[in-house]
Amino acid sequence: MSLSALVGLERVRLDFGPGAAAAKVALLKVLGRARLGSAASVLRLHELLCLMRAYPGDAEVLARVESMLERFDRRADLRDHRAALADSGIAGTEIRYRFFAGQAQWLANRWPDRLRLDRSDRDAELRIAHALPSLVTTVEAHALAEARLPGFAALDRLRPRQQTDAVFLLQRLAAMPGNGFTREAFSDAVDATYVLAPGNDTPSRTTARFAAAPAVFQPGALSRQRPDLRAELARPPRAVRALSVRDAQVLIDLARGAMVTRARSLEAFSYANARDAWLVDDGQGLTMALVGVVAERRHVLASYYGGLMLRNGVPIGYLQSDHLGGRAALSFNTFETFRGGEAAHTFARWLAALRHVFGAVSFSIEPYQLGDDNDEALESGAWWFYAKLGFQPRRQSTLRLARDEAAKVARNPRHRTRPAVLRQLAQAHLFFDLDRAHPQPWVPLAEVGLQCGTSLSERAGADRDLALEQASTELARLCGLRSWRGWSADELQAWRRFAPLALLLEPRRWQAEALRALVPLMRAKGGAGERDYVARYVAHATLDRALVRWATTLRR
Repeated sequence: MSLSALVGLERVRLDFGPGAAAAKVALLKVLGRARLGSAASVLRLHELLCLMRAYPGDAEVLARVESMLERFDRRADLRDHRAALADSGIAGTEIRYRFFAGQAQWLANRWPDRLRLDRSDRDAELRIAHALPSLVTTVEAHALAEARLPGFAALDRLRPRQQTDAVFLLQRLAAMPGNGFTREAFSDAVDATYVLAPGNDTPSRTTARFAAAPAVFQPGALSRQRPDLRAELARPPRAVRALSVRDAQVLIDLARGAMVTRARSLEAFSYANARDAWLVDDGQGLTMALVGVVAERRHVLASYYGGLMLRNGVPIGYLQSDHLGGRAALSFNTFETFRGGEAAHTFARWLAALRHVFGAVSFSIEPYQLGDDNDEALESGAWWFYAKLGFQPRRQSTLRLARDEAAKVARNPRHRTRPAVLRQLAQAHLFFDLDRAHPQPWVPLAEVGLQCGTSLSERAGADRDLALEQASTELARLCGLRSWRGWSADELQAWRRFAPLALLLEPRRWQAEALRALVPLMRAKGGAGERDYVARYVAHATLDRALVRWATTLRR
């Protein structure tokens, strides 16, 4: 009976026609009392409840779904299969993952009694034993060298009894000299596996919801038609508002939890800036939280924003956009539970938000997102998802291959692109330009950075501090900047990072007004948030033209 009810609920989960709500309630009542016989069935029920919470048909269905989710960790069948459901992100189950530095530090700060090291990870134990002497006092380091204790045993000898091994290790990593980048590199080199034990408020997919979001009921069938991107980009979101630091922090923690419970990581969430967060309300229950990063983590030229997609307050996916003038490089992922919903519609509305919030007019997808060294993207058909929306390669060989495949599909609608061909297609960027007659040039920022490195070495050898100081002073002189009075530490950092790159763009040929405009531009780069910087960069046509001209010579 319970299994047939589960199958029945799967069949009607996205049915919003007459009688659908009553059928769902009846099936939910059965499943609320049922004791499912396998871990797979428990997981299926959980995913159905999460999906129906994001897409409720009416108040009674939503109330029933929320009640079942609130009690899900107390279900008898979950207790029966708790071990098999580890790493599922379901409330009441533990999560085992090699968390990245920012994630691990956040977990240690929020749930210090719940986070421990996975002692079955013997490779990590060797790395811990090697790293630990660099993290403690000299007398402790000498003792460890002589005693030659294994990593976990060494931690147990040195840590306070009331502190977990994971928290002690992470606190010592956080106390290392240097900056956030050096500490992160050391932490990721240790590459320990952590275990997060379940607690009342630890991250779970079961309880994940932005409580301030109002309930919006699905009026009918989901939008499954392929959207017209140009039409969608012309239609602005219903509202965009800056978030208070308090609300921003709630959404940042929700986004971090969404990553933790899905064995994923996004730097924009790990190092999010609560003073640079925006909520985009697109109507009908769809919202997007966009958040910038703290000043230390910002790119020299581009600005990147992480995003959490919400449906009725439930996280349904995440995204990232890297902005350089009117260009936006995209990363987009709908969580597996919600891929039967409105992925294409949601993607189109995100692009509309980027158009109206940041002025983006040209969008690109990098090869990794399309399946280059990314099996998940290949299996999900990422390349065709974007291609069918109008994204195209600019590399001629890839464009010819894409046209050949499209012709095969036109002749035979049942044709499926072979994995080997998909891998070939995924080796080049895809682009979508709002103005097809004037596509925005792509700028290879990685090569730009390497060229800056060469320039710094020519200026002062291996002494990067001296080279940056010289470049900073030289650019300030060109721009007529005589004093740093009133500048914050973040603004000075932005200027210092930018100077060697700017000097490669032949600024001596610029008009004085364009040079002077670099000063407020870089102060905006180091400001509380980067939205003003994005707008100022778009307005600084001289800088962008010089960058594009120089980048073109690099590609040759």
